[in-house]
Amino acid sequence: MGVFLSYVFLGLSLAAPLGPINAAQINHGIRNGFLHSWMVGLGSLLGEIIFILGVFFGVVHFLETPFMKTFLWSFGAFVLLYTGIESMLSTKAVDTLEERNKDSLTKTFRSGFLITISNPLSILFWLGIYGSVLANTIDKYDNLHLFWYGAAILIGVMIWDVTMALVSSSSRRMFSTKTLKMISTITGLSLIGFAVYFGIQAVKLILKFL
Repeated sequence: MGVFLSYVFLGLSLAAPLGPINAAQINHGIRNGFLHSWMVGLGSLLGEIIFILGVFFGVVHFLETPFMKTFLWSFGAFVLLYTGIESMLSTKAVDTLEERNKDSLTKTFRSGFLITISNPLSILFWLGIYGSVLANTIDKYDNLHLFWYGAAILIGVMIWDVTMALVSSSSRRMFSTKTLKMISTITGLSLIGFAVYFGIQAVKLILKFL
């Protein structure tokens, strides 16, 4: 049980640093509430499960080829840029007092999934993290233990996602509309910043081919 809990804590630690998904969760939590923020996290979780399975079965190395890296950096830049601009344009819709039309849960789930699945850093991240877990445990435990330790990491990630959804949605009642609009603008800008970084990486890879 101690080893299992240590992997849960590892999942919490891995999910905590601010990145595109956390920024998207904060934005949706402020604009749409807990459920929408959580759906972004669940969409991201599905992408992470795919990466873990890819690492486990060894197919993730295909995604490290120059062509796939370029495609993923480019697609990731597009997804983040679109999400960031949409967040900036919808900042004026932030309102803690009146009901308004919200994005569909399917759309927010899809947004979280696409942000994660198109992020080459996520691929390298899970290759390094879960690859290390495999290397550390494959000689000591059977496949069932490997499954449970992978599940423990994902449980930690889920706990963080729920926490982010709770905090961001609660801020709708804690802060003024002006403050919420400022936070939403900042998270939108951060998504655009990540998009620019992804785009630069894609250009660098393209220039290597020329």
